[in-house]
Amino acid sequence: MAWTRVRDEALRERALQVIPGGMYGHMSTARLPADYPQFFHRARGCRIWDVDDNEYVDFMCAFGPNLLGYQDPAVQAAIAAQQALGDTMNGPSEVMVELAERFVAQVSHAQWAMFCKNGTDATTMAMVIARAHTRRRVILVAHDAYHGADPWCVPLSRTAGTVPEDRAHVAYYAYNDPQSLEDLMRRHKGDVAAVFATPYRHDVFSDQQALNADYAHAARRLCDETGAVLIVDDIRAGFRLARDCSWSLLGIAPDLSCWGKCFANGQPISAVLGSEPLREAARTIFVTGSFWFSAVPMAAGVETLRQIAQTDYLERLEAAGRSLREGLAERARAHGFALRQTGPAQMPQILFDDDPDFRVGYAWTAECLKNGAFFHPYHNMFLSAAHGPQDIALALDAADRAFETVRRVRGTLGPVPQLAPVIEYLARK
Repeated sequence: MAWTRVRDEALRERALQVIPGGMYGHMSTARLPADYPQFFHRARGCRIWDVDDNEYVDFMCAFGPNLLGYQDPAVQAAIAAQQALGDTMNGPSEVMVELAERFVAQVSHAQWAMFCKNGTDATTMAMVIARAHTRRRVILVAHDAYHGADPWCVPLSRTAGTVPEDRAHVAYYAYNDPQSLEDLMRRHKGDVAAVFATPYRHDVFSDQQALNADYAHAARRLCDETGAVLIVDDIRAGFRLARDCSWSLLGIAPDLSCWGKCFANGQPISAVLGSEPLREAARTIFVTGSFWFSAVPMAAGVETLRQIAQTDYLERLEAAGRSLREGLAERARAHGFALRQTGPAQMPQILFDDDPDFRVGYAWTAECLKNGAFFHPYHNMFLSAAHGPQDIALALDAADRAFETVRRVRGTLGPVPQLAPVIEYLARK
C-alpha cells in the first residue's frame, strides 16, 4: 500500500479547532519533519500503525514505555484479569502492596515505594520528600537535563507561563563535572536539599554522554558530607540499562530514585523508590491524585517486573540495539555519510556529522519513515524486547534506501524552518 497522510491531515484540521495548536507537549510533531504522523491507530510488538494504516518498525516505543513490546500477551492478560475485578475504586487494590514488594525486591537501594502517574509527578514528589527530610530549599540540577514539565523543571527554552519565583531555589551545575557540582554545593552551603542526576546525559539535539564515574562518586560523597539527598531520575533509562537502578552499575546507591515509562509496559504509572532514612519524610508529605491508585496499571507493573526479573528481556534488547547500530554505521559509510551514534545501543541517539542545523538528519529520518522505519531526528530513541532480527533487518533496508535518496539530494537541502528557534537557542548555550 502506498504511503499516505490523508486521514492524519484531516485529523490535524479537526484538532486545530478544539485543541490549542492542534497538539501540545513532547508528542506534538510541530518540530518534526512535515511527513511525520501525529495520530496513530494501533500497535503490537515493535510495530506501530498510524491512522492512515502506514506500518512502521518503531524505535520510539511511545517515548520509552514500551519495554517488552506493545500488547505483550502476559501483561495484557494481567490487565484483563484486574480490569474484570476493578480499576479505580475508593481505595487501592491489594495489588498495590504486591507491586511495592516486587519493586523493593528488584531495586537494591529501595526500602519503600510510592506510586503516581507521570514522570513529572515522580520527580516533583522526590523533590518534596527531599525538602521535608532536610528542611532545606535548594535543588541542584544539571544544565539542560530534563526532569519533567512542572514550572520548577520545565525546559528553560519552554518557560511560557512560568515566573522566576518558580525556580527561585533551583540551581544548575555542569553534568559530569564533579568540580562544578562541588562549587555549586559550596555556594549554597547549608541549604541544599537535593542533587538530581540522570543515569547518563541524554539531552535532546545533542550527542549522548556516558556517565563519568568521578562525577557520580563525587555526587554521592558530597551528599553524604552535606546531608543532601541524592536523587537518580531513572524515568527515561530505567530497566533499559540494568535490572536495578542505573547507577547500581557503578555501585552507587541513591537516596531516592524516580521511575516511569518502563515498569508497566505502557500503562500509566510512575514511582518514587527510597531508602530507609527518608521513609518518615515520605510519610509526612501530602501527595495524591484521583487515578494514582488505579489497580490496572499496578497489575501490569507486577507482570512487567516479573519479566524483568525472570526473563532475558534486557539481553535481547541490547542485542537488537547493537545489531541496529552496526548495520546503520555500515550502510551510512557505503553512501558516504558519517553517523554519530551515541549512548547505550538500546537507547540510541543518531545524528550526522557536518550537519549543524540538522537538515540532513531531518531529510534522512523523513525518508526512513516513508520506507517503514520510525526514527527520531533529535531525541534519543528506545528499543524493546520485541525488536527481533527480522525487524532490525527491515529497518536497515529502510535506512539504506533513505541514505541513497538523501545522498542524491543532499546539495539541495535547505534549513529546517521549524528548528530556527532551537538553532538560535543552541547557539547561545
